[in-house]
Amino acid sequence: MIKPKRLKRGDKVAVVSLSWGGLGDEALLHKYHIAKRRLETEFGLTAVPMPHALKGSSFVAEHPELRAKDLTDAFSDPSVAAVFCAIGGDDTIRTLPYVDLDTIRRNPKIFMGYSDSTVNHLMMYKAGLVSFYGPSVMCEFGEYVKMYDYTKEAVQKFLFEDTAGHSVLSSPFWSDDFVLWKEENTHIQKKLRPDAHGYELLQGSGKARGHLLGGCLDVFMMAIGTKIWPSIDDWTGALLFIETSEEKPSPDFVKWTLRNLAAQGVLKAVRGILVGKPQGEVYYDEYKEAILQVVAAEEGLGELPILYNMNFGHAAPIGILPYGVTAELDCERKTLTLLESATV
Repeated sequence: MIKPKRLKRGDKVAVVSLSWGGLGDEALLHKYHIAKRRLETEFGLTAVPMPHALKGSSFVAEHPELRAKDLTDAFSDPSVAAVFCAIGGDDTIRTLPYVDLDTIRRNPKIFMGYSDSTVNHLMMYKAGLVSFYGPSVMCEFGEYVKMYDYTKEAVQKFLFEDTAGHSVLSSPFWSDDFVLWKEENTHIQKKLRPDAHGYELLQGSGKARGHLLGGCLDVFMMAIGTKIWPSIDDWTGALLFIETSEEKPSPDFVKWTLRNLAAQGVLKAVRGILVGKPQGEVYYDEYKEAILQVVAAEEGLGELPILYNMNFGHAAPIGILPYGVTAELDCERKTLTLLESATV
């Protein structure tokens, strides 16, 4: 895997709207300005929107080819050090015919986003580039009042520093609070409360090592069968990470998707599974039951390590997981540790 250069103060970050274009809507544009100020004042980065990133949700929805152009142009621009997704959505897959993977391969740089951006991460992985499943501009960088400390520390560590030996620890706090996105609410901060669970080991023992590969389960079904879906060789020896979206899909959906992965041979190929905290802890126990039904009861993989309730994806707060980087899941300690740096 090609590792991008880590960030430094003064670097330029390109903002792209590859799925939903709401960041440019008049009622939500203030979220962009919050994020831009935060990137500049707290991280020393210069945020620059690509030409179509702030055109608004209607325009962006109608032009997947221009979304793709923004992505490839950002990678082609030597002045850009990183590409951050505005937010997720539900139709990034429509950009696939227009994205030039060779351009990405020839111009490696940090790419970050989550949710529907799973499609883009699979593009990056196909191109052979390490990418970062982490905060979006609109949600995390554009958070009202302040960014979660846990998320801010993850950005600093993963994008600016050497991550070899870094343990991805559980956040001691979480939130199921939601503040309506309105400019008059920018002074309202989400409430945090202690996390009563921490990381939970659902099954397994010892240590499992593998490269990180996965994303949002809701999005998998749009990518399966396309040219960017990882081959069984890609999955072999991996640590599969999965999470669910703000749509809070049913436990049955989780079960059906895992059955699809089982039918592909993915579950027997991987060395462990990492599961993100469900947003708002909705279906918290039911998801566990669905996962164990498929993995242990149906597939007979009762020894496959599964670490649950991790802080990535739609959890609050969220951290970062880098695609393709080797990590170690320690069942006894209930930890995930990166064994190499994600950047150079």
